[in-house]
Amino acid sequence: MRSALVALLGVGCLAACSSGQPSTFVLTSASVDPTYCCPGGANNAAYDLHATIDVRNGTSKVVTIDSATAEMRLVSVKGNWLEKVGDRYTAGTVTYSPTSLGAGSSAAVTATIPSACTSAKYGAGASSYGDYQVTVRLTTSAGAFSITANNQHQILAAG
Repeated sequence: MRSALVALLGVGCLAACSSGQPSTFVLTSASVDPTYCCPGGANNAAYDLHATIDVRNGTSKVVTIDSATAEMRLVSVKGNWLEKVGDRYTAGTVTYSPTSLGAGSSAAVTATIPSACTSAKYGAGASSYGDYQVTVRLTTSAGAFSITANNQHQILAAG
């Protein structure tokens, strides 16, 4: 009886390990709004940048998301741009939903990242743009995690 129980446990462990599902909390992918058209004549005008983070809770416990932050790094520009490539912007309060994930579940966490833009008046010159790489950080009951969006966010300024 004892050897049958050990064999049964071994088969159960093998099946669990070969399921391909992680036994940890992971951020699997992320994306952000691709483009924001800054209105002509805007001066540090606030707007919301939206991110979607695919999350998998492979643990046996509920994981709560305690906070979220985001950083935007300028990776390329065209035309006259106020910042230089490499400059970083750390967003203020990032709102997100949901605030927890059940054991063994997956979800798309949506985050709203505050941003701002400045643009010349319409017709004042050539349009320009800046491309930003966006990284989102989640602090959770399972630890701190970060992920960089698969796509870049472009701010298009009027000209």
